[in-house]
Amino acid sequence: MTTRRLFLKHLALLSSLSLNSCGWRLAEVRANSNSKGSRDQLDIYTWTQYVEQELFKTFNAETGIKVFTDVYDSNEVMLNKLQAGGGGTYSLIYPSDYMVQKMANKGLLIELNHQRLIGLDNLFPRFKNPSYDSNNRYSIPFNWGTTGLIYNSEIIKNPPEDWEYLWQNKQQLNKKITLLNDVREVMGAVLKMLGYSYNSKNESEIKQAYEKLQVLKPAIAAFDTDAWRNQILAGDLLLSMCYSSDAVKITQENPKFKYIIPKSGSSLWTDTIAIPTTAPNIDAAYAWINFIFQPEIAAQISQRLWVTTSSHAAFELLPKRIKNDPNIFPPESILEKCERITPLGNIEEVYDRYWTALTSA
Repeated sequence: MTTRRLFLKHLALLSSLSLNSCGWRLAEVRANSNSKGSRDQLDIYTWTQYVEQELFKTFNAETGIKVFTDVYDSNEVMLNKLQAGGGGTYSLIYPSDYMVQKMANKGLLIELNHQRLIGLDNLFPRFKNPSYDSNNRYSIPFNWGTTGLIYNSEIIKNPPEDWEYLWQNKQQLNKKITLLNDVREVMGAVLKMLGYSYNSKNESEIKQAYEKLQVLKPAIAAFDTDAWRNQILAGDLLLSMCYSSDAVKITQENPKFKYIIPKSGSSLWTDTIAIPTTAPNIDAAYAWINFIFQPEIAAQISQRLWVTTSSHAAFELLPKRIKNDPNIFPPESILEKCERITPLGNIEEVYDRYWTALTSA
């Protein structure tokens, strides 16, 4: 799922934290490292939202390891780069749930050594044995959320309740809406609206979703995962399909923007942390995972980025206003209507074919 992502402008500095007071001790990574690459460098391939320079500085101060990042805007871009051999410098990646399953099947992820990880017991029960990665064999859940619609309530007086709103109001929304640049999210949302599964393997149903999108396309300003944020804040857009973590950040900064999860259902996603088989500094990768999963650090990340946390211990440290925000932590009645995106095998070629026809025409 794409850059669900970007963090609050007002970052609370972490450099003043005393990590030792959290009960955390980092092994001498530099001294004990047997990694293939530089012992004092950790390269991460991640979503834009998760790039936090102050956090990197704190980690560097504690370990002597410098963090460098590259960003991607979709799981498919990340996968293609790694498969093409361009990911050999990265020791950590942040794949979403369905991509973990796909990459594990392709032999692109190492099996995690749980004895080297601290705090797994702090995970919520539903994250300890997720459907996409049994017993967290290849990944650790980092952040989770939903996909929905954000809109300008000062202009849109009749708020959207479901995906169908885009078609019903396409004249008012003409060139003022964006959809994600993500084939599975966009096609899945329309499939859901039509009464099908987000993960349909029926080519007839997929074609129906494509034809529905063709009707809407003239009104779509762009298929975009990042740029819409500045555009909607500037008033150039009225409504955007987005990820909850992006939406919540904006709604907190400017209450005139509202976020809804479509009533017919949407996707439920989890971003994870995994180590690719080509990782040059596995020791540093484990050190980073243990660092950010300290409850105090995880809770502060959740507050600054307005994202969820998979750690129950971190959740307990959050203020009530965040715990009780249904856009951040949706009630079960909403989550029951959401689906996880899953790998679909050869049928994904059908999705890609229709997506190329839709976005390139």
